[in-house]
Amino acid sequence: MWKQLICLAIAGAALIASPAMAQENARQEAARRAQALKTLPPDAARRLFGQVTTAAPGAGHAIGFYSRGCYAGGVQMANTGETWQVMRLSRNRSWGTPRLVRFLQKFSADAASVTGWQGILIGDMAQPRGGPMLTGHASHQLGIEADIWLRPMTGRVYSAAEREEVSSTDLVRKDKLDIDPRTYSASHVQLLKLAASSPHVARVFVNPAIKKALCRDAGADRAWLRKVRPTWGHNYHFHVRLSCNSGDACRNQPPPPPGDGCGKELDWWFRPEVLHPKPRPPGKPPRALTMADLPPACQAVLQAP
Repeated sequence: MWKQLICLAIAGAALIASPAMAQENARQEAARRAQALKTLPPDAARRLFGQVTTAAPGAGHAIGFYSRGCYAGGVQMANTGETWQVMRLSRNRSWGTPRLVRFLQKFSADAASVTGWQGILIGDMAQPRGGPMLTGHASHQLGIEADIWLRPMTGRVYSAAEREEVSSTDLVRKDKLDIDPRTYSASHVQLLKLAASSPHVARVFVNPAIKKALCRDAGADRAWLRKVRPTWGHNYHFHVRLSCNSGDACRNQPPPPPGDGCGKELDWWFRPEVLHPKPRPPGKPPRALTMADLPPACQAVLQAP
């Protein structure tokens, strides 16, 4: 059974690209975008959706799957609120369905209450119309996902320039086997519990070392741990994935496996061959997704005025 659970964990991880990119500053991101535009074929969906700067009109609804989809009726999260600040503004990825924006606004206020922080710092949400991103994530395509930094928001309002350079907090030890007690705190437990306890949330992705710490520190109330799934990286931020709404044209993942996920399926991530995999021989890069790989409705979303 636990081998099946591992396969599910790997499948979930495959939907999320290198989380190290989440901390890149504006110069690094610009260089990556330039390289992508130079090398991607003209019909790559990443190229097409990645250069759209405005939302598609219509009611906010998600279309397709987390790694192959889009959405209409997007709204942009305000850069600054009483209990949130959006980071890396130059990426123009602070968009989502109205439902995601409402969730983040409420979550930020609740997070401030349970953690004692002033609020949260928000990383990538979605592009204005979703779809495959020009750089970074393989998911974040439906306007119902967001990265939330593991660095507390303080009373200071960052300038636009600072939001491009400030980095989040790494909660994981250098050996990747556990959290760093100098940066990890009880407030992080409460923050992640709050996210995973929401009925609107389908998954919360964290580094395996953070999942291990949560398993240790959760106490008797453990039901919420089921939604917290280990995946590569995610030591600076966690990834919140909402479920598809009844009015959406999108497809949910299967529910997480039963249990708290703190047994053998978690131990697998700490095997030496998993923590330190051998380099793969160079090969042909995977084929870039085209519009034909996305739901037909995404063509209309892309072409909408």
